[in-house]
Amino acid sequence: MSLRPPSGSTSAAADEAAFDALGHEILAEKAAALGRAGQKVEETLARLRDNADEQIRSMLLKDAAKAVHAYFIQRELCGLRRHDAVIREYNIPKAVLVRLGAM
Repeated sequence: MSLRPPSGSTSAAADEAAFDALGHEILAEKAAALGRAGQKVEETLARLRDNADEQIRSMLLKDAAKAVHAYFIQRELCGLRRHDAVIREYNIPKAVLVRLGAM
């Protein structure tokens, strides 16, 4: 969806309305991206917990760490700097958190 300012209007009110609409669209996209990243974290952690095969565990840990890392970055882009509550809520294993710095 493209957003264009109204043509021919140069008033401050019209400029402010266009900016508010753009700001609203940006916030909506940030929220949607955060939701998608959270869903990916849930999916990768579920695969990790449900799979007992040691041969693919390292791959599952790597996938989960990538998803958690991307989620943390998206949260920070939204202004959410503290991740303690999210770590508890998603029950992110220490094995995944350890890998965040080594990607």
